[in-house]
Amino acid sequence: MQTSKVTHTLSSFFDGTKTISIEPFKEHFTSLELKKNEYLVKEGTVCPYFCFVEEGILQHSVIIEEEEKTTYLALKNTITSSLKSFLFGEISRKNIKALTNTRLLIINLNDFKKLRDNNKEFHQFYYDLIEKQICLIDDYRIDLLTLTPEERYQKLLINEPRLLNEIPLHYLASFLGISDRHMSRIRKNIK
Repeated sequence: MQTSKVTHTLSSFFDGTKTISIEPFKEHFTSLELKKNEYLVKEGTVCPYFCFVEEGILQHSVIIEEEEKTTYLALKNTITSSLKSFLFGEISRKNIKALTNTRLLIINLNDFKKLRDNNKEFHQFYYDLIEKQICLIDDYRIDLLTLTPEERYQKLLINEPRLLNEIPLHYLASFLGISDRHMSRIRKNIK
């Protein structure tokens, strides 16, 4: 993997709002490719990696009463992991599966902890991305409580229109907290 590509890719997570040099730690990331429907981690196992999604889409899901519920979609230029499982060696309570062929940059726990504890640049990078993720999760949870299903769908159309072509409808419906049937009705009414 070319150095400049890794440097650019990891920096792109911040959409140009922050300039963070990853030169001191980029060699600790390696590539991993997952084919469509392959798992990064399955519920009941320990998540081995902290990942940056270079290309593709990862679905975070849980099984509730034998039904798969999407809790998060990790898209290109985002960081993902079953973080509690990764950091503390606990079994994951969720599955993380590739919805498309996916290319990741990964780091193992040993290298991650060394960098987090000893490398100022990586520590700042990690702090900034966790801060950004917390804000995104907060917005998502508030949207689930305050927006109607139609409004959540419209927000998705505005913010992530490509998802409608790349992800099967039932995953999007689950992610938005909408039944498949209701999602179909919303799509017919909103174009």
